Amino acid sequence: MQQAIEIGRFITFEGGEGAGKSTQVGILADRLSRSGRPVFVTREPGGSPAAEEIRQVLLSGQAAQFGPLAESVLFAVARGDHIDNAIRGALQQGQWVICDRFIDSTRAYQGATAGVPRGLINALEKITVGALLPDVTFVLDIPVEEGLARVAARAEGQELDRFESQELMTHERIRRGFLDIAEEEPSRCAVVDASQPEAMVAEDVWETVLQRLNP
Repeated sequence: MQQAIEIGRFITFEGGEGAGKSTQVGILADRLSRSGRPVFVTREPGGSPAAEEIRQVLLSGQAAQFGPLAESVLFAVARGDHIDNAIRGALQQGQWVICDRFIDSTRAYQGATAGVPRGLINALEKITVGALLPDVTFVLDIPVEEGLARVAARAEGQELDRFESQELMTHERIRRGFLDIAEEEPSRCAVVDASQPEAMVAEDVWETVLQRLNP
């Protein structure tokens, strides 16, 4: 008799620019792998061939001329393809999916900051995401100026992308947007102080995974 495949877990990392999301995604993926869990690492926008093409349009700023509503729709289209062609299949195979950004980035950037109505964002989520919400979402929180300083140091003269180059007050609203989401959904979201040393952030993340998901 064939053994049933365990459904995987879905973890997302959110936060403003320079919060260290990609670094913590990598650390957690390695830790889960060493504990014997199959891991699939992905990102948004992107994560599937078609969604990666949309990513280039969004991050280059080509879509900005059409306004935040159009950007929200493009993010939703990319997310739908990402779910259908990557995330859902990995979960059904029993993998632990770790995604760098997901629905909360759209809520914070296009919704809370750019003014796209929450009802419209909810409608797009219903179409593309449905019931496929993360088991845990880590909101990596860092003071805006510190996060942007990290981005500038990392760029080393390279051009910043569409979202990294926004004004300071815009980044402050984005930060507030993420914190508001975490406050509204404490059972899903865990806020982590990302201004700590990298290793301490990773320990906070791991402790939360142990407590909530028992890997």
